[in-house]
Amino acid sequence: MKKIGILFGQENSFPQAFVDRINQKAEKNISAEFVRIDKVMQAEPLDYAVIIDRISQDVPFYRAALKNAAICGTAVINNPFWWSADEKFFNNALAVKIGVPVPKTVILPSKELPDDTTDKSFRNLAYPLDWDGIFNYVGFPAYMKPFDGGGWKEVYKLEDKDDFFDKYNKTKQYVMMLQEEVVFDDYFRCYCIGGKHVRIMQYEPRNPHHLRYEHGKAPAAKKLLDTVKDYVIKLNQFLGYDFNTVEFAIRDGIPYAIDFCNPAPDAEVTSVGQDNFEWVVETAASYAIERAKKQKDGLDNLTWGEFVKTSAAKTPLVSVKAKPAKADVSVAKVDHAIEVEGKVKKEKAVKVKKVEELKKAPK
Repeated sequence: MKKIGILFGQENSFPQAFVDRINQKAEKNISAEFVRIDKVMQAEPLDYAVIIDRISQDVPFYRAALKNAAICGTAVINNPFWWSADEKFFNNALAVKIGVPVPKTVILPSKELPDDTTDKSFRNLAYPLDWDGIFNYVGFPAYMKPFDGGGWKEVYKLEDKDDFFDKYNKTKQYVMMLQEEVVFDDYFRCYCIGGKHVRIMQYEPRNPHHLRYEHGKAPAAKKLLDTVKDYVIKLNQFLGYDFNTVEFAIRDGIPYAIDFCNPAPDAEVTSVGQDNFEWVVETAASYAIERAKKQKDGLDNLTWGEFVKTSAAKTPLVSVKAKPAKADVSVAKVDHAIEVEGKVKKEKAVKVKKVEELKKAPK
């Protein structure tokens, strides 16, 4: 029996629904449960074919346990090694390299010295920084946020230089990003599961958390939504995330990727709404089953992004293309049927024409 486990923290609705949905599907030799850890011993497995990780970003013990499980063959969603290395500023740089629009962004050293460092630890850092160059590049208004943070924590809107320095002086040991403000006409938050399944949700980040998902709003133009979907798939395939959200601000018809490092995204029914909740439960359950069927004990069953693959192969990043999303099976069947029907009709027409030509030919 292959077990699928979910490792989670304070969230309530998604973990139980995820486990129930897998068990309701009654797949042969596959079951789901909440992960239970009573000890972690080096190079020994946790007895799960797949683990969905929803909490290790806040619990270092869990992150270490998941890495140990991964080297023993567990398919951990998301890859704990990449998740440990990833951060938002790198993501922006990667987006630029693969052609996805992002706001102009710079990274700033922490205002206060990190623990166990002194002024001598920063002898390679110019002082003062080229503040005029930075401000001219980013412009104002702007936003400042931690380069590796999440959950809209320590995020500041800045109106001018004085406002910047006032807020920056309060950021303690956080390494911050200063980012161009994108005044948007529309905004989307998009689930991406398995690097191919995408759910685009209308979102209003300026609302209180429980009112951010805009239900019932008129849908955007298909061309725009197709572009957003393509960007979502491209970003997640290059990053290697199995379960992530990507946020886009739409300015003058152009989608700007604002935040795309959310490997434990909100999936509570009380915030995302029933329709989005149903989609994420069903899609995550089906994908976990898919991974469990492919999982092989003792091997590397993790997802590695195209960035890592191209780096290992020494392939230029700009020459790599994301894999297109697979069409829905029912759609594919219809397309195939149409194609076959078209070929049959064409062959029939050729035969009829040939017969007519033979009839007209002199005897």
